[in-house]
Amino acid sequence: MPITTLSSREFNQDTGGAKKAALNGPVFITDRGKPSFVLMTAEEYNRMSAGRPNIVELLSAPSGVDVQFEPQKLTFDPRLPDLS
Repeated sequence: MPITTLSSREFNQDTGGAKKAALNGPVFITDRGKPSFVLMTAEEYNRMSAGRPNIVELLSAPSGVDVQFEPQKLTFDPRLPDLS
């Protein structure tokens, strides 16, 4: 799979060429010589992200799990300014 690298200027001047290149592999778009974006087909993105859990799945605890949580008591001093 070939990797193509384009500067931001090159990308802006030839977006059609960048899209054609993305059909064959990822296209790295650079800003000031550093990679900042990657262009790929939606099909490739879906293939890469398939089977990965989403944030809800990552944060959900299995049923029957008992989580111990005892927050510290909040203290309030009315003489201090409210910074919220």
